[in-house]
Amino acid sequence: MALIESMEKSGNWLFRWRSFLPLVLYVLAVPVALWFQDGASPDFQATGWWAACLGVSFFGLLIRAITIGYTPRGTSGRNTSEGQVAESLNTRGIYGMVRHPLYLGNYFMWIGIVLFVGNQWFTFVVTLLFWVYYERIMFAEEAFLRRKFGEVYLKWSESTPAFLPKFSGWVSPGVRFSLKNVLKREYNGFFAVFVSFALIDALHVYRMEGTAGLSDHWTILTAGAAGVFLILRTLKKRTRVLDVEGREYVA
Repeated sequence: MALIESMEKSGNWLFRWRSFLPLVLYVLAVPVALWFQDGASPDFQATGWWAACLGVSFFGLLIRAITIGYTPRGTSGRNTSEGQVAESLNTRGIYGMVRHPLYLGNYFMWIGIVLFVGNQWFTFVVTLLFWVYYERIMFAEEAFLRRKFGEVYLKWSESTPAFLPKFSGWVSPGVRFSLKNVLKREYNGFFAVFVSFALIDALHVYRMEGTAGLSDHWTILTAGAAGVFLILRTLKKRTRVLDVEGREYVA
């Protein structure tokens, strides 16, 4: 198999299994948080440190929210578990700044959690693994878009970076921002961020104190996030309050 077909095939396979990437990060984070800390490790209880890490993850959520809030139905922003789906090429809004804004958001979401683990080498390794992993997914997506949209896609890709945003590239999305669509689609990711921070905090507490438990602030924050999760999940599953005409899921 030629390398180009091999990369596309592996990218499509990785895309289908992308939901399991956090589990891999958790497995890697446990030994690092428990046994690979030294005198240079940050004060994990310091408000400035954990708030900064949480802020990085929230920045990733913000990028995803902007992407999803402005994405109309049937565009190239929609991917399914079976593969790529697009009726039209999305080149407006944040897609005028960067071709893969959702993956950029994913990086910041997860790197904030990785920073909280407290090992700079682990942060570097995860960044490298993230790039290798998502590079293949992006390759597969772009191969699909190039076949489907041809010259239109090539023209867009020539002026729009793949991963590092060109801030002057923002173009009016042509639709209003939909907070309902964001709440409907992103409550899982929002809750996953808090659960992940809580798990890392529990590892730090065990390493430093030898007991199982959470710091008080993470107990409160995670409980609050769980409440938000349950409310939004109930609204999504049992009502149509969060439904928005002309909008859809963005993976």
